[in-house]
Amino acid sequence: MGLIKAAVGSLGGTLADQWKDFLTVPSAIEPTAALFPAVLMGTNAARGSNTQASTAIITNGSKLVVPEGFGLLLFQDGELTGFASEPGAYVWDAEATDSHSVFADDGWSDSLIKQSWERFKFGGRPTSQQLALFVSLKELPNNRFGTQSPIYWDDLYLNAQVGAVAHGSYSIRIADPIVFVKQFVPASYLQAQAVFDFTDHSNPAARQLFSEVIGSLAAAFSAYTNDAERGQRIVRIQQDSIGFARALSEAVDASYQWRATRGLSISKVTIVGIEYDEPTRELLKTIQRADALSGSRGNANLQASVAAGLESAGEQAGTGGILGMGIAAGSLNLSSLAQSDPATGGVPPEASTDQDLVTRLEGLKRALDAGLINETEFAAARAKALGLG
Repeated sequence: MGLIKAAVGSLGGTLADQWKDFLTVPSAIEPTAALFPAVLMGTNAARGSNTQASTAIITNGSKLVVPEGFGLLLFQDGELTGFASEPGAYVWDAEATDSHSVFADDGWSDSLIKQSWERFKFGGRPTSQQLALFVSLKELPNNRFGTQSPIYWDDLYLNAQVGAVAHGSYSIRIADPIVFVKQFVPASYLQAQAVFDFTDHSNPAARQLFSEVIGSLAAAFSAYTNDAERGQRIVRIQQDSIGFARALSEAVDASYQWRATRGLSISKVTIVGIEYDEPTRELLKTIQRADALSGSRGNANLQASVAAGLESAGEQAGTGGILGMGIAAGSLNLSSLAQSDPATGGVPPEASTDQDLVTRLEGLKRALDAGLINETEFAAARAKALGLG
């Protein structure tokens, strides 16, 4: 009890022009500030100009203006006595019988606010003197993160464990202002001169959130890359800030219960850069080569192994090494070349028909066109297949 609605929405600004003084949001507040004291504004200094006073203490008859995107929180001895998220103008009067404790606009779930209010409301009768703080209901950006060492996760698409160093930023929304101030914000910030900012490195609560985000990145990367709806491709993550934010928010919530215990959620994530470790970079190169040879993902690993084998065989034993690898066995239809018989001069037994020979030569040409072998290796293998080498 204590808040009386004087005007709603834009009418609150009109009414504020008529008031000699009132308390509202500071005009120069940082966009990353989550919780901060109300400041006194005076019409004699022009509307929107801060006066010298900024104690955030209100008494009976005090006037308050709640702008769009902010919520008003009132405290008495650290206990919550009032909340208003509906933009407009209000008057505080602890004695008024027609006053209320909560004003929530349509942007907030009535059940959510009522449930949180019943859990944390002040049990006694509010006195005339209250502390007025504002909480931001907007997206709070520029929460930067970075990993000093690689994080690892199992990637279904690559069928391997992936390691990477990542850095970027995320945005936070205060999903439940009442839970936020009662269960997470330290008591030192529930006073007239303190500002709670998520990007303030001297803020121990903000540092804790940063650590929890870093600790959830591996689970978030795994959930994102192994989601069949997203095509299971890590390369899409830097263009999907909302999709990855959902994965990270769910990972943080699963481990630390941000919504239930802090009243917070992650609304957006921007991955500025990902640097894969050496094994992952090599794997990605191999996959790219295999995908270039065939659009089918199902044979990629086989084709990649063939490609690597061809390189090694070519370095070690020239044409014989290439044939010994069984060039592109299966995927290039050259399995017969892998079964060379020294007794027949290197010509496989099943190479008795012209059609078999044509098939093998066509496979060699595809390997050459795909860049798996060079011209010299192609000529030597062709001669061998024809029985000329």
